[in-house]
Amino acid sequence: MQTLFPKRKKNLTKTNAVCLLLQPAIYLTSDPRAFKLKSCHFAKFKFEVLKVRKLFSLILLAATFAVSVIAVPAQSAKVTAIKAGRLIDTEKGVVLENQIILVENNIIKAVGANVAIPAGATVIDLSKATVMPGFIDTHVHQTGQTEGNYYDTLFRESFVDVAVTAHIYAKRTLEAGFTTVRDVGSEGFVALALKNAINAGKIPGPRMQVANYYIGSTGSHGDIVGFSPWLSSRMPEEMSGVADGVDGVRKKVRYMIKFGADVIKFGASAGVLTEEASVGAPQFTQEEMNAIVDEARMHGIKACAHSHGTEAIKMAIRAGVASVEHGSFIDDEGIRMMKERGTFLSADIYNDDYIMSEFARLGFPQKILDKEKLVGRTQRENFKKCVLSGVKIAYGTDAGVYPHGWNGKQFAKQVEWGQTPMQAIQSATIVSADLLGWKDQIGSIAVGKFADIVAVEGDPLKRISILENVQFVMKDGAVVKKTL
Repeated sequence: MQTLFPKRKKNLTKTNAVCLLLQPAIYLTSDPRAFKLKSCHFAKFKFEVLKVRKLFSLILLAATFAVSVIAVPAQSAKVTAIKAGRLIDTEKGVVLENQIILVENNIIKAVGANVAIPAGATVIDLSKATVMPGFIDTHVHQTGQTEGNYYDTLFRESFVDVAVTAHIYAKRTLEAGFTTVRDVGSEGFVALALKNAINAGKIPGPRMQVANYYIGSTGSHGDIVGFSPWLSSRMPEEMSGVADGVDGVRKKVRYMIKFGADVIKFGASAGVLTEEASVGAPQFTQEEMNAIVDEARMHGIKACAHSHGTEAIKMAIRAGVASVEHGSFIDDEGIRMMKERGTFLSADIYNDDYIMSEFARLGFPQKILDKEKLVGRTQRENFKKCVLSGVKIAYGTDAGVYPHGWNGKQFAKQVEWGQTPMQAIQSATIVSADLLGWKDQIGSIAVGKFADIVAVEGDPLKRISILENVQFVMKDGAVVKKTL
């Protein structure tokens, strides 16, 4: 006689499990006279029923466990209430008095004079301070800085030395109130590793966009210039920013994006702090610049151009860069082009002071110092023309040329050369956020944005230099500095 239970496979399927659950009920409710079971069959049936009961118990236990896991309540949100005596609204360019900023975890949830503070919230009293969104520096070299002898840095150090100390500079930048930076050139992918470590919460530092390598032509500001041809990088050949020709620069852009670039930086012109003869001559053709910007755009990434020279600036603007870096010798036509196309200017108008006071002591060649003398004042005068003409001014300092953590020194220079204090603060917040494509996340203290907040005693609209010593810094909802 065949058993009522199907012959089971080694691995129990869902269908068989259902059958095992249902068939005992069918058997027990059927007419007993329809079955003539011998004792051995009945014993086998009891054995199968016991198995079913055990299986059913296991299924019930698993279901109970699953429900219990689902039912565990999520951790309660961390709520922080900041009492701001004066809050600078960077979007509207106004000052609001006696505001409450309500932060839930890392996001701003409410801002206003009549915001209720929930029970149990952590309260931070900045009622005697001026509160602003975290600052943004759109032109830094976050992984290193000029502090040792020029030739020792070139020939006795490697990207490994840079990697060992990069975290120190990131912390200094953050504690200076700069909660976001755009790194526009580093070697060995150190800036990328730094960004990843910061994002993972392993080390403190600002939010970062990184360009990886600076893309430059052979013999350019982005190459090793002025030394013996026997000297070269020991890195793999492709691990550099040097590229030539339309196909070559497209491939180089792809290489940078392949390894995590958030922005593409290229050298439209010669530079100051390298030993090529010119300070402003174009170093790519128009076709090469067009290809760089086009390739970046295809990948949804913006491009920016190192551009000192008059013609190189206009070539970069025609190519469609998001921002011109430096802009030292821009002319009236270039200014008009920038305004028409919405191109940002990121001009490092503080660091001339540092270069002229410190670089001779650090052993920089006279050729470099002479080039800086050509650039310094002219760059500042043309910055002022751009401000008065309505060009969009991002805040970019070239930190790394001078010590990290001094980023705030440029505020006073931007005011000295044409901006109002409010415009300078907007430059380092909402305007720079727009350039980075992060205007919906940072740049103002507004609902839905990251809780990146800084504060100082006193009124920066009356004395902008107090922003060189920020006393309160919050990044992503966490307090990283408080000396108020």
